[in-house]
Amino acid sequence: MTLSISLVLLLLVLVVVMLRKAGLKPVHALICALFGFYLASTGLAPTIRDFTSNLANMLGSFKF
Repeated sequence: MTLSISLVLLLLVLVVVMLRKAGLKPVHALICALFGFYLASTGLAPTIRDFTSNLANMLGSFKF
C-alpha cells in the first residue's frame, strides 16, 4: 500500500510539472487519468501492479 501511495504522489508531481513546464494541456492530463482509471478495472491491472512492484523492488535493491 505504501508503494501505491508513493507512486501516485510521484505521478501527480510529474503531471503538475508537465502541466507547467512541458506544455501538457489539462485535457491531456484528464484523458490520461481516465485511461488509468479504466485500465485499473481491466484484467491487465494485476499484471501492471506486479510489474511496478517488481521494478520498485529491483530498484530498491541497488546500492548507490
